[in-house]
Amino acid sequence: MKQEAKSATAAPTTLWDRTRQLASQEILETALRLFTEQGYDETTIAQIAREAGVSQRTLFRYFGTKEDLLGGGQDRFGQVLMDTISAQPADAGVWEALRAGVAAVLALHDSREQALERFRLLHNTASLRAGWLEKRLRFQENLLPLIETRMDAATGNEGARARAVIATAFACLDAASMTWVANGGKSEIMDLYDECLAAVRG
Repeated sequence: MKQEAKSATAAPTTLWDRTRQLASQEILETALRLFTEQGYDETTIAQIAREAGVSQRTLFRYFGTKEDLLGGGQDRFGQVLMDTISAQPADAGVWEALRAGVAAVLALHDSREQALERFRLLHNTASLRAGWLEKRLRFQENLLPLIETRMDAATGNEGARARAVIATAFACLDAASMTWVANGGKSEIMDLYDECLAAVRG
């Protein structure tokens, strides 16, 4: 996952950029470790900053919210999803385009272990699940025009059909990640996603 993630963003070109990236990574790793050890809700921003060796003010320069400390910013998730789907060939079908977007998002994780732990926290922390649902609905609406353009206009009701397709893709990602967490990451999450999608599409 790490090698793929690097290709999704431009490499730092200056010493300041590299220093900032290293500091950001250190804060993220510290936050994930504390969330895992003692729980997301039980871990404070002050504790993360102290253990990462930075001030709270510095921490908030890198990350705007506590949720961002779990995965580096879920807004980036939505942007990568949209950019990847937009970049798919015009003749790519909606399921193919959405699958490419899901794969690109999963590649943002630095490692398989971090991805597994982040999904575990997401699925087992009520406050994180609620926040994810809210953002997911926004992502789905943002994707709507991209998916509508790939639908067959001759059958009509592109909006309803596009919403159904997008919602199904997200539901399959949820089912795949929950199964992946349950089996301890022993399988490939994209294989699970494909299995879930195949089960829904028949």
